[in-house]
Amino acid sequence: MPRHLIDIQDFTQEEIAALIARSEDIIARPQDYQDSAARQKLATLFFEPSTRTRLSFEAAMLDLGGSILGFASQDSSSATKGESVADTIRTVQCYADIIAMRHPKEGAPLVAARHATVPIINAGDGGQNHPTQTLTDLLTLHREFGQLHGLTIGLCGDLKFGRTVHSLIAAMARYPGVHFVLVSPKELVAPDYVIDVIKRHGATYEECRTMDAVMPKLDALYMTRVQRERFFNEADYVRLKDSFILTPDKLKHAKPNMIVMHPLPRVNEVSVLVDALACAKYFDQVRYGKFIRMALILKLLGRDAA
Repeated sequence: MPRHLIDIQDFTQEEIAALIARSEDIIARPQDYQDSAARQKLATLFFEPSTRTRLSFEAAMLDLGGSILGFASQDSSSATKGESVADTIRTVQCYADIIAMRHPKEGAPLVAARHATVPIINAGDGGQNHPTQTLTDLLTLHREFGQLHGLTIGLCGDLKFGRTVHSLIAAMARYPGVHFVLVSPKELVAPDYVIDVIKRHGATYEECRTMDAVMPKLDALYMTRVQRERFFNEADYVRLKDSFILTPDKLKHAKPNMIVMHPLPRVNEVSVLVDALACAKYFDQVRYGKFIRMALILKLLGRDAA
């Protein structure tokens, strides 16, 4: 049976450490990996729009010497004709060796995995999971701090619908000494099942409504946008979208080595004036995303041996 990545908790800490180590080696010796996935095909099935994730997967496969096929929106697939996820997967696996899938409905990649004979990678499903973004985030944190334990992580913005936040908490809660600072308006607090994950792993957390007071204690601040597509009520979106905007002034009391992360795209929740600061690491995250996905593809294809 193929190995899939649907939830970040599908991988052990040891497996994540191995992926990070492989990514570091790819960064250091890219030429040694240029034919690692030769004659293999990656299908990118994106039923929901994406820039970074889709292009990152495609660039990763091409840099490994493989090839790509797929679609960038639901409108260009047979889903518009009513085809089920299961049937789409049964069809595409006839043409591809591995599949990366994004879907607006929670659980769709899990359904795909149950019908697949090739590895399925969840590239984001609704407001639930985004495990490859989390792997990108973990690589970023590891490159900046040299470790994943003992960090204080602030997560700010939409913590209710933000799948990147949910996946990152699920991953980081397993490391000892991690403390979460959850900054959001009361309408967008982290759901109970996410808080349960924190408690179950013995991590600690606090919730607050402003980032100012907690800024000095943070090692990393993870900003997220308030997502229009996750709201049922336009008035609620308009009222909350500018609630938390990060500016250089708000960073004056941050630790000297604190970093600012963001899964992107941003709207205006991080001022462009922050981009020039040493703490801004969100475009580094974009770059690291390709390398961690290269390592992941090799692992799922069974080509991750040194």
